[in-house]
Amino acid sequence: MPIKLLVADDHEVVRAGLKRILMGTDIKIVGEAATGEAALRLAIKHNPNVVLMDVRMPDGDGLTSLGRIKFARPTMPVLIWSAFDNPTYVARAVALGANGYVLKSAGREKLLQAIRTAAGGENTWTREELRRVSGALATPRLAGDVEVSLTRRESEVLKQLALGLTNKEIALAMKISYETVKEHVQNLLRKIGVTDRTQAAVWAVRKGLD
Repeated sequence: MPIKLLVADDHEVVRAGLKRILMGTDIKIVGEAATGEAALRLAIKHNPNVVLMDVRMPDGDGLTSLGRIKFARPTMPVLIWSAFDNPTYVARAVALGANGYVLKSAGREKLLQAIRTAAGGENTWTREELRRVSGALATPRLAGDVEVSLTRRESEVLKQLALGLTNKEIALAMKISYETVKEHVQNLLRKIGVTDRTQAAVWAVRKGLD
């Protein structure tokens, strides 16, 4: 019986390339989504064995959609598939229950193996990937029920930061200066009680603020 795969990626060329990669294998694409919202809808409709989810997409990024899919279908395997080797993305993916994180630069066999492993209900996380984010995930401050008072602008910056955006990208998205973003980020880290952006992103995920 073929493995039913749902692909969520906003680039048609990427989806077409994936079809060629999967041709002649035991993996069959049963749905394609170009937005996060469509990914959630098609995941519920098709009930695939695995969801292969890009991160940066319109109408809801892939990591937010991962969280929504896991809420609706807790046991559905989801693999994050990204061109970005971003520790914030990896930490959020772990925290939200993804089965693994595959770079688009990975070879064909590694991708096929990851899909098959996830379809079997197993995780594909490597020791190195988990080691990179273990500090953020294990921070006691993040695990506690800590109430933090953030300003409206700080909350907006935190949401952008949790998406893995750089200070420059946040400044462009929010139409504020780079220095202003830098100041907001420093205030955020101090208020939350963490030391880096990855820890702040995990805190946002666990507090439902992303």
